[in-house]
Amino acid sequence: MILSIALALPFIVLAIVFLVGKGDKLIAGYNTASDEERQQINIRRLRLIMAFISVLTASYCGVLPMIGNDLLLQLAALFVFFVITIIFIVLANTWAKHK
Repeated sequence: MILSIALALPFIVLAIVFLVGKGDKLIAGYNTASDEERQQINIRRLRLIMAFISVLTASYCGVLPMIGNDLLLQLAALFVFFVITIIFIVLANTWAKHK
């Protein structure tokens, strides 16, 4: 349980950093984009998406120890985590790109 909290804590801190409006340099792709590409991205929306993904990852790390050794529940949690992550990746590449 202590290990899961230790893994979840940095993601919570990262979500707070994104919600405060900092951490743009931590977003992969945005950091290396040219100024023209950055102007096409709504950074507030992208920060919101990245904060949600960070909270999702932290909650996934927190839920796994509660599931225990039940392989079926672990696979179900992993499936839900991947589906939600894919949805937010699509949102990051569509909803956050339109100003």
